[in-house]
Amino acid sequence: MCGGISVADGEFDVLVLGAGSGGYACALRAAQLGLSVGLVEKGNLGGTCLHVGCIPTKALLHAAEVADSAREAAQFGVTATLDGIDMAGVNAYKDKVVDRLFKGLTGLIKSRGITVIQGSGTLTGPREVTVDGTAYTGKAVVLASGSYSKSLPGLEVDGEKVLTSEHALRLDRVPASAIVLGGGVIGCEFASVWKSFGSDVTIVEALPRLVAAEDEASSKALERAFRKRKIDFRTATSFKSVKVTDTGVAVTVEGAKDGESVIEAEVLLVAVGRGPSTDGLGYAEQGVAMDRGFVLADERCRTNVEDVYAVGDIVPGLQLAHRGFQQGIFVAEEIAGLDPRPVDESGIPRVTYSHPEIASVGLDEATARERHGDAVTTVTYDLGGNGKSQILQTQGFVKLVGLTDGPVLGVHMVGDRVGELIGEAQLIYNWEAHADDVAPLVHAHPTQNEALGEAHLALAGKPLHAHS
Repeated sequence: MCGGISVADGEFDVLVLGAGSGGYACALRAAQLGLSVGLVEKGNLGGTCLHVGCIPTKALLHAAEVADSAREAAQFGVTATLDGIDMAGVNAYKDKVVDRLFKGLTGLIKSRGITVIQGSGTLTGPREVTVDGTAYTGKAVVLASGSYSKSLPGLEVDGEKVLTSEHALRLDRVPASAIVLGGGVIGCEFASVWKSFGSDVTIVEALPRLVAAEDEASSKALERAFRKRKIDFRTATSFKSVKVTDTGVAVTVEGAKDGESVIEAEVLLVAVGRGPSTDGLGYAEQGVAMDRGFVLADERCRTNVEDVYAVGDIVPGLQLAHRGFQQGIFVAEEIAGLDPRPVDESGIPRVTYSHPEIASVGLDEATARERHGDAVTTVTYDLGGNGKSQILQTQGFVKLVGLTDGPVLGVHMVGDRVGELIGEAQLIYNWEAHADDVAPLVHAHPTQNEALGEAHLALAGKPLHAHS
């Protein structure tokens, strides 16, 4: 017996390999539905997101916001000084947040009667996972082994001067200067943190713009903000090589504008994305269809092997904790026979927690026009007309992409704290709301949520605090 649920020796209704966001969410929901659950994890419950990803990085970003508030206090009539950054104190704060959430999750898992199997698991049969020589079986197996920080050929990470995000989270000092290789979400977030902490930062991005997965207007707005903050960035610039020196690193890059050049700094952060953690776990050997290390699964998270599912970062698509979380819940309900609705990839909200933030859901303008042509209409509401944004002294916008006489296809926002608006935005998209459906809704004043309301008033053809 385990928590009141009958479990035969090593046999479970659901056997989950990996206890990150996708794995533990699947385990919790399956247990809630009365299924016996085995949860295999070689590290700590919570995986990358809780320990070396979402939570600790956002704690650093909040500390950076506090630093900026102290530095810029005079504009609010407050006399304050920023004496420096105590990284020991910052890390203690960050670790306290992580530890509290970890203890909460551990207790929750235990209270649901889930059997945690500590160790490195390998898929050794269609529905069998072996951990340290002991085989466990499940009527259904869920693969949720997560991801790792990628590097580039010829780029050796030493954890001292050439770092991944995991190393950067453990730094005991603020680097005087840093090169960030990669201008996506992770790269821009760390660039933002280090600049707020006092570093000189240069971002090197091979694609033509920062956060290239976002709407082009959002990218341009972030680039303008970074220029104003004196964060240097070089887009359409490729990495060639790095040399570790006595004082740091010398990185050779090549760009269309500048040709080949060398950038020097104290550290190099490698932020070129995350790869699927599937190597050596027996997936391919058991016949699971793979592509470049990713596990191929259909919209119902089913692999080609019967009763074997896959969720989270190992499945091609957005590598976001909340995507894995929702997929985990979906799979648990699928196994339990509830016939849940598949997760719409376009309906998954996306947030970059830099200063300023970027938040979006649905289609960007370019994709919408590819699919719907001239039937697409857009409106942009500037946060200059939003009272709370002016109180916060933040700039940005809410951009809506919609179908003429049809639903809202995408919501794109830039500005401090706009990540907190994505909840309403994803409801609008996922419920296929029309601008006329949202325009009558009452938004509290003064809040940034009003900006969403104002944008939908404008899209509905009746702008209020906006020029028509």
